[in-house]
Amino acid sequence: MYRFTMTSTKRLILAGLCVALGIVLPLVFHSIANAGSIFLPMHIPVLLCGLICGWPLGLACGVITPLLSSLITGMPLVAFLPSMLCELAVYGLISGLLMRAIKTGKTVTDLYLSLIGAMLAGRLVFGLVNALIFRAGQYSLPVWTSAAFVTALPGILIQLAILPALVLSLKKAKLITE
Repeated sequence: MYRFTMTSTKRLILAGLCVALGIVLPLVFHSIANAGSIFLPMHIPVLLCGLICGWPLGLACGVITPLLSSLITGMPLVAFLPSMLCELAVYGLISGLLMRAIKTGKTVTDLYLSLIGAMLAGRLVFGLVNALIFRAGQYSLPVWTSAAFVTALPGILIQLAILPALVLSLKKAKLITE
């Protein structure tokens, strides 16, 4: 049986759309005070890109999105850009790698395992780069836990609710394939 797969052109177009969404979506949320750190709007398109386009484009989306957004909109602020860039790069990379590696036979399970694995890896990298490089001596475990999990809980829940449903809907509509 012949298996239809997305062409590299289609993957590149989808990745470009994810980058654009990663610039526009935060603009909507940033009209509310602290909404970026609460709802994590830039994370959604980067994770989506990794899940549907694979790790190379997911990684590229994770690097390009915060850079372009910072240049175009001023968000994230330059002070937060390096650690956020590392975090988002890991989200795109790991979500794509895990989607390729995890094959339970159940698409929903594969999606959730890939998504949760990427979310944990990205938050771990975010904490490590802040503690060891960008805010060395000023960053602690309680600060990381609060920022990465407590403050971000609404965004985490949104990602867990929306991303698998979105990927499944795109597959059902045959807009994306394996």
